Amino acid sequence: MPASRHCPSCGAELAPSLLTCPVCRRLVHADELGALAADAERHESAGRVDDAVRAWRQALEWLPVDAPQAQVIRTRVDGLTAHLERTPAPATAMPKWLASLGVAGVVLWKFKFVITLVLTKGKLLLTGLTQSGTLLSMLAAMGVYWTIWGWRFAVGFVVMIYIHEMGHVAALTRLGIKASAPMFIPGLGAVVRMSQYPASPREDARVGLAGPIWGLAAAVAAYAIARATGEALFMALAHAGAVINLFNLMPIWQLDGGRGMRALARPARIGIASFATAAFLITQEGTLLLVAAASWWKVFGDQAPPETDNRAFAEFAVLLVALAALTQADVPGLRRN
Repeated sequence: MPASRHCPSCGAELAPSLLTCPVCRRLVHADELGALAADAERHESAGRVDDAVRAWRQALEWLPVDAPQAQVIRTRVDGLTAHLERTPAPATAMPKWLASLGVAGVVLWKFKFVITLVLTKGKLLLTGLTQSGTLLSMLAAMGVYWTIWGWRFAVGFVVMIYIHEMGHVAALTRLGIKASAPMFIPGLGAVVRMSQYPASPREDARVGLAGPIWGLAAAVAAYAIARATGEALFMALAHAGAVINLFNLMPIWQLDGGRGMRALARPARIGIASFATAAFLITQEGTLLLVAAASWWKVFGDQAPPETDNRAFAEFAVLLVALAALTQADVPGLRRN
């Protein structure tokens, strides 16, 4: 059994999970919170915003969710992560020997950035596969889908879901939020567990929409391979990827669309609902009807914030249009009404 603790202020015995003394209401971890706040302030003064965000988020773990201090820190964290978004990455000068090659040098320099991007994202994707829980649950999910569609489609389908979930992991990591690698639930998809929750609707939208953004990239890659090779399997995967990511854009419960919609004021919600409705009328894709219906319900049946996060609105709209277009991918043997 864990050793009992006592409040340093009034001496009351404290259960291990308590964050506030039930007698005198003193914060149990006041000393740790003070040290973390001092660390965060020091990091901010030194310009190390990433480290400051991590320290403030760690402080939130020692505070009750409804504590006034917690709301102050969440506002601070939201401001810092918004600052990071607005701060461009420092430009790297092209080496003189490449510049001397003229147009060819420029092309090679740009290609270097593409390679760096691919290697960075590829490393993150491979990191998730090193977790035994992720790998074993992936294999279990493949087994379920194998019995329905065959092993080739099952492998591709699970990879598409994995890439979608790693989009969430990447966004959480970028925001300094600890997260697990994806865990698959055979037949239902996959989940990512967070040790902390985003500090604001803006952060929540970044995390929620990152999954469909990565999922869209995977579906586009499958479509490109299908066009290049003529292989029907990849065209089917592109279509399936578009549908599952559209499904996740439904703004209900904890689906990705619900998290994105929390950052949109009512006029922006009307815009998203209109996009989804128009996309359904053009494509006749049933999943879009579900997205449209849920979006209109959010317009009239749910409280909206006073201001819209423009980036969240743009990402949501682009995802709707691009995924709707991919649902029209030509899948041999797929009959449309």
